[in-house]
Amino acid sequence: MDGDLISIYNPIDKESIKSLIIEVRDYRVILDKDVASCFGVETGALNRAMKRNILRFPERFCFQLTAEECSRCQIGILNSGRGTNLKYLPYAYTEQGVAMLTSVLHTERAIEASIKIMEAFVEMTHLLNQNRWIIPKEEEIRMLANEISAIKANMVRKKDLEAIMEIFDSGLKNEEVLILDGEPFKADIAYQRIYREAQSDIIMIDEYLGLKTLQKLSHADEAIDITIISNNRGSNPLRKVEFADFMVEYPKRKISFIRSQNKIHDRYIILDYKIGKMKVFLCGSSSKDSGKRITTITRLNSVEVYKELLDKLLANPKLVLK
Repeated sequence: MDGDLISIYNPIDKESIKSLIIEVRDYRVILDKDVASCFGVETGALNRAMKRNILRFPERFCFQLTAEECSRCQIGILNSGRGTNLKYLPYAYTEQGVAMLTSVLHTERAIEASIKIMEAFVEMTHLLNQNRWIIPKEEEIRMLANEISAIKANMVRKKDLEAIMEIFDSGLKNEEVLILDGEPFKADIAYQRIYREAQSDIIMIDEYLGLKTLQKLSHADEAIDITIISNNRGSNPLRKVEFADFMVEYPKRKISFIRSQNKIHDRYIILDYKIGKMKVFLCGSSSKDSGKRITTITRLNSVEVYKELLDKLLANPKLVLK
């Protein structure tokens, strides 16, 4: 039921749409429920259509707000349709994201609404540009506030430790928690930190693959060689068409697949094997399932023992996706 808010079929009014546009992460966006209301669909149906076509919606098109962003924008209060307590974290769509939605929601209403919304975005941009001469002082205040926030972010306080403990006491219904090097992170952030350490190559050993596996690997530098060792097991394995769609989105990625030949039980991430600076991480779950429950990734200190194992695995036959 998360996100299944029924949208009322309201007439499309461009001036009303302008009042729905907010700024988050330096993007001007409109929230999922407001887009759904304009399109005449349920909020949940809108977001499910986006998720079915996730490769068409990079972060500059669509992203999910954090609880802090909802609080800062007073979304729970201003959007009375949800009440003051949000049942789920809403998605925000940029102008490009709204345009992309028309390619997955093929209705006349959606096309008409998207045109009105994009016109509202354009007019808002023009209005800001015309009044830019009055903005510098506010911009200076915002920059100062960002600097103060950065200082606060590096301070360790008692309530920070309490917040970490609350993660484990909350039931984790809305959190994707992963423990990396003894610290809790959102799962996606933890994988980003690991993959961005790679200087030359990444080897991922995991019997279970999915679209999320590739999405997490997309955070690595484009020049990194990626090898996935797997038998691609499970009821919903990574499909050839999903990989093809991913490569259209990220054409410069170099990814190869090798069969594990049922020789590996655990899951590993190995960095920089080719240049002799090997780092090995033992993963408590498949990356495609990370965040569903508490899991841990452990950085291993003794890595030489894995070199001979990798030499043998890399000599295995190629894995062909179906």
